[in-house]
Amino acid sequence: MPQDNQMTPANEALSQWSGPLGLPDFSKFTDADFKAAFDIALEKDWADVEAVLQNPDAPTIENTLKALQLSGRELSHIAAIFWMRAGAHTNEVIQALEREVAPKMSRHHSRIMMNEVLFARLDALYQNRASLGLDTETLRVLEKSWKGFVRNGAKLNAQDKARLADINEKLAGLGAGFGQNVLKDEASWALFITDEAELAGLPEQLRAAMKAAAEERGREDAWAVTLSRAIVEPFLTFSSVRHLREKAYQAWAKRGENGGETDNRALVTEIVSLRDEKAKLLGYANFAAFKLDDTMAKTPDAVMELLLPVWEKAKQRASEEQADLEKLIAGEGQNHPVAGWDWRYYAEKLRAERFAFDEGDLKPYLQLNKIIEAAFEVATRLFGLTFKEHQGIQTWHPDVRVWEVFNADGSRRGLFLGDYFARQSKRSGAWMSALQSSHRLDAGQQPIIYNVMNLAKPPKGEVALLSLDDAHTLFHEFGHALHGLLSDVTWPAISGTAVSRDFVELPSQLYEHWLTERPVLEKFATHYKTGETIPQDLIDKVLKAATFNAGFNTVEFTSSALVDMAFHTSDKPVTDPLTFEAEVLKKLDMPEAIIMRHRTPHFLHVFSGDGYSAGYYSYMWSEVLDADAFAAFEESGDVFNADLAEKLKTHIYAAGGSKDPEELYKTFRGRMPSPQAMIEKRGL
Repeated sequence: MPQDNQMTPANEALSQWSGPLGLPDFSKFTDADFKAAFDIALEKDWADVEAVLQNPDAPTIENTLKALQLSGRELSHIAAIFWMRAGAHTNEVIQALEREVAPKMSRHHSRIMMNEVLFARLDALYQNRASLGLDTETLRVLEKSWKGFVRNGAKLNAQDKARLADINEKLAGLGAGFGQNVLKDEASWALFITDEAELAGLPEQLRAAMKAAAEERGREDAWAVTLSRAIVEPFLTFSSVRHLREKAYQAWAKRGENGGETDNRALVTEIVSLRDEKAKLLGYANFAAFKLDDTMAKTPDAVMELLLPVWEKAKQRASEEQADLEKLIAGEGQNHPVAGWDWRYYAEKLRAERFAFDEGDLKPYLQLNKIIEAAFEVATRLFGLTFKEHQGIQTWHPDVRVWEVFNADGSRRGLFLGDYFARQSKRSGAWMSALQSSHRLDAGQQPIIYNVMNLAKPPKGEVALLSLDDAHTLFHEFGHALHGLLSDVTWPAISGTAVSRDFVELPSQLYEHWLTERPVLEKFATHYKTGETIPQDLIDKVLKAATFNAGFNTVEFTSSALVDMAFHTSDKPVTDPLTFEAEVLKKLDMPEAIIMRHRTPHFLHVFSGDGYSAGYYSYMWSEVLDADAFAAFEESGDVFNADLAEKLKTHIYAAGGSKDPEELYKTFRGRMPSPQAMIEKRGL
């Protein structure tokens, strides 16, 4: 046990939160305090586990399952703050510690999950589960816990356990390194523009964001194109300077494959090899079979049955779209083919021509603060939640905002934090996570949920404006946040987003549908200068153009999902990941003018940890569900139908992993859907 004198004020602040509203007190610790805090908390967690495995009494739900669920609270607190920092606001100290902590945490996890005595206690409960009189939720947690031990090697012999623990430790370190390399490539690259003529075509809001990005990098004389998606994608969409589009596109496409210390190719080779060995140790044909065994899809074949028909439809549509873009290029007197750095630019021109509006017409009506309000309003109308912002609370960065969340009866639900703007210390993308998840075990605890995004930060005093894609992303991540905030379960193991990977995207993708509903746009899409409501004819045009460029978008996504599956079902060693990627895409007849949404060397979903490894398809699997689920509201004639909203809350958002996902969905909708609604929604 750690000695009392090891409990410094900093360690206490990290492990036993006493800040405002139940948050950590961020003023009482520094980056240098994490290392000692982790060491003490790991020791304390093992002491909690030892108390279980040394208990002389026969195993019970109380003295084994519950005791394990409640162990390691201090470690959970410290790790939650640390991994939040590693993603949202990192630095060299945090990154060095991440490379050390990730393998150490893996080693600690293996020590617990492979312990024979501990597993024997859990196994005794599992084998007798039918006679224990357990409620549905407790039975689910027992089965999930038992399967977790088995999937982590509890049944292996001593030699194979040692090897699996070694593999897991190496994978943890490799995943941390992969993510750090991508962040370094993104943070270190910028295209500085000093000639205002080279800003041709760029909207004023994008110019302002590029100016702010250049100033952040110490260049007050320039505008900067960065590899933040919120800048590089609109630059590729609007810049009429083709050679600059090419430079930005190539840098964006080649993150993680630039040679030197940040090159990820060797890491991918090792990660894929170790994952394959891990799967085979555990008795699976390949890593995809291992990962999918615990999902709705169940098998790689089921995933391919979804992806391949969509892929063929997407390619056909993309071919038609490319022909239209070539006509546009020829009409301008140009004779070059459609290259990757041309597609977004000419597609935006074509959209403006066909639907009589462009992104520049829409963006002034999409203010960040108003879209946040819109996301909150939808949660109020559907689920009765209300939100109160608190100013002046110190968190991990001054940009972070804090809201207290309340139920319809006025009782406190939890906390929601939003970290919206891009910065060099933040990894790319957008995500939801929890500083603390919700559960009712013993005294229970309320959720502390946060969203992280990478929006372009406007100059001081100016309004942050969003693209429609940005607004969708905000609603998407807030849908995940609601999954955490509304969770209403007893056991921590099944709280919130602790569901199968191909079900977890349902609450987030479903929530996006409400963004473009007329009542929401009419109330919250107001012009940032005049305050006027978005014109009805512009709403009509936006809705009419919803499936424009669907071939391109679906090819981008589906190619990434197919390459992910190929890596993790390959029966041959992958010695050169880029050659492997190219060979897979060639077999698929990938359109030359489109690249994967996430090319292998920067595919963070798949190689920075294993969250979406053999699982990137999950977005489309969940899309089948979300298209069908929203159709239920549309069919009722009221997208805020109170009865349906209550069923949605009870069986999807609040249920966590308390039941099998298929059972939860059927209870809400009455049946499982076919992919047809998703295919139609995509305009394919």
